Amino acid sequence: MRIGELARRTGVSERSLRYYEEQGLLAAERTPGGHREYAEAAVDRVVRIQELFAAGLCSSKIVELLPCMRDGDGGPSSVATPKLVADLTAERARIDRMITDLLRSRDTLDEVIDAARG
Repeated sequence: MRIGELARRTGVSERSLRYYEEQGLLAAERTPGGHREYAEAAVDRVVRIQELFAAGLCSSKIVELLPCMRDGDGGPSSVATPKLVADLTAERARIDRMITDLLRSRDTLDEVIDAARG
């Protein structure tokens, strides 16, 4: 499929898809005319990339992680290194701290709202 169709099917801009390719997150074949041509599996790959970005991971960490995640055939293509596991564990701890901070902020805001209502 061409880049426009991949963008339409995933809701990701063509510019982002080019960035993903530039960062080594996504691969495309080239037609004789130089157009990008993506395999059907690229749809799932882009969705996975979006989920990892939403989880707060940077592109360099996603590049390391993607080969360790399950492919469409149900099996991982490689095993995560201990360093990658440690980095991901640290990232999860960072997200947990952010959640705790957000909950505390929400509780404080609730107190202010209650006080303002009198």
